[in-house]
Amino acid sequence: MRLENKVILITASTRGIGLACVKACAKEGAIVYMAARNLETAEKTANELNAQGYRVKYVYNDAGKPDTFLSMIDEVVKNEGRLDVLVNNFGVSNLQKDLDFSNTNINDYLDIVTLNLRSVFMASQAATKYMAKQGGGSIVNISSIGGLVPDISQVAYGSSKAAINYLTKLIAVHEATHHIRCNAVLPGMTATEAVKNHLSEDFRNLFLRHIPLKKIGLPAEIAAAVVYFASDESAYTTGQILAVSGGFGLATPIYGDVTDTNASRS
Repeated sequence: MRLENKVILITASTRGIGLACVKACAKEGAIVYMAARNLETAEKTANELNAQGYRVKYVYNDAGKPDTFLSMIDEVVKNEGRLDVLVNNFGVSNLQKDLDFSNTNINDYLDIVTLNLRSVFMASQAATKYMAKQGGGSIVNISSIGGLVPDISQVAYGSSKAAINYLTKLIAVHEATHHIRCNAVLPGMTATEAVKNHLSEDFRNLFLRHIPLKKIGLPAEIAAAVVYFASDESAYTTGQILAVSGGFGLATPIYGDVTDTNASRS
């Protein structure tokens, strides 16, 4: 049990990568709190996991209500007496408004950037105050490969994720004296409901051409990196920006064209 009895709080955790993190951490022996806006869904999920022998609870968090980032931390610490790991998984974009640089409205841009950055900053700041008193802790930020490699759209989302990468390093440096680590996991395209519902099959296939491992990631594969950063196995690791993206962004920009040409010749 790599996370036995650690108290872990995960935001936006009723589906997708967040839910995969809940399951992975619970399987490793942690007491996991699902921070969610829809408490009915969170309660149902927690009950299903607890019936399997895990320890999963839930707490209210609405990214549109900044105070709930503080109250969720307070509630977990009040209930458990500590908080060992915070996973900042919340992130939002808007495919209808978050466009390319020329066509994105400044107010839409700032709304998305504010939501994504505020969630990490406020939750982390509140968590570190408790972690410092208890002798340490770990913060794991779920960023995106889009924070490293500029996309053809989603200018606000990419900007916010790039800023989260920087904030990850800053927190790692500023909080190291309190034995608090901070690292980031950067998913590439991942097989979530959001990807399935919002990105066409043609676009997913186009993206896949540029992934050296030739597969779309699974939420559980992202969660595996989170478990590592949450565990004591990474006790000497902080400020790291780990891309879990199948190698997307590593190769020459013509990688997809070259591999297609080679495949057609074979």
